[in-house]
Amino acid sequence: MRRSAFTLIELLVVIAIIAVLIGLLLPAVQKVREAASRLKCQNNLKQLGVALHNYEGANGYFPPSTISTGTAAAQPWSAQAFLLPFVEGDNMFRLINFDVGYHSGVNLTNYPAYGVAALKVPVLVCPSDPNDRQRLNASTGLPEHYPTTYGLNLGQYLIWNPVTRQDGGAAFGPNQRLTHGAYADGLSNTVAMAEVKAFQRRVHDAVMPSAAPATPAAVSSSFSGGAFADTGHTEWVCGRGVHIGFTSLFPPNTNVPYTVSGATYDFDVCSSREGRNQTDPTYGVITARSYHTGGVNTLKMDGSVSYVRNGIAPATWQALCTRAGNEVVGDN
Repeated sequence: MRRSAFTLIELLVVIAIIAVLIGLLLPAVQKVREAASRLKCQNNLKQLGVALHNYEGANGYFPPSTISTGTAAAQPWSAQAFLLPFVEGDNMFRLINFDVGYHSGVNLTNYPAYGVAALKVPVLVCPSDPNDRQRLNASTGLPEHYPTTYGLNLGQYLIWNPVTRQDGGAAFGPNQRLTHGAYADGLSNTVAMAEVKAFQRRVHDAVMPSAAPATPAAVSSSFSGGAFADTGHTEWVCGRGVHIGFTSLFPPNTNVPYTVSGATYDFDVCSSREGRNQTDPTYGVITARSYHTGGVNTLKMDGSVSYVRNGIAPATWQALCTRAGNEVVGDN
């Protein structure tokens, strides 16, 4: 008797058809997944927008990006930390002593290992960022910090001059308590926050010129010194721009090349960090970046969220990132 069964050829044909179908479906599944992640990211920013306005309603001003003077200046707290009560983080907020640094005193004793700094605040992390993880201390191996992937708009190049007390003219600044009247361009025309990448390669405490480099390629030759690491935007508690902010010198996702030991990286750079001393200004090339395709999600000061494409004109991006630049920016 003959048994009916698939021949080898028929089996291979079926496998080939299944492989083709999977190949056709996979991009569609990935697009759906990315759309869901982008929607969740936008929802995070909307929550932060509500938090900013609730903070302003409670205090009469928007939060400073950091407070770079006083006993906590060596570990200055961030605006993201000040917003905790308004993003369902009130219990964490009540256990923080803002008079000292985030790795000092009660800020350590109420939490394990390196304290509150190592805890995740879910609304501060984009679901598309693959580096949603704790940063470990290089010596002890214990959790020391947790990233944020939403950076404050801190200026075009200058972030803070402690001598003149001039900030970058952006949505936020160190030691600034800005009211609605400070945003002469209008809240709807001023970017408050944009996406940044966790564990971004960066150089800090470099010697940088007062004039901004003209092109991304010119950045690496414009500064000297500084410390290179892959720990940018890994400290949501820290009010320094290299961790909780961005600057608008270049449009989103601009590649800023820097070569170290024969390898070239897309990097950020800043001069003396805010609060490090009260004499040296802080300049920064800290670019908005994301893992979404083609652009970054942004939050405006009026609480609205929009997607900014990589191809936006540099002048338009810079205009959107000033609070009182008297620029006219079209609806598109």
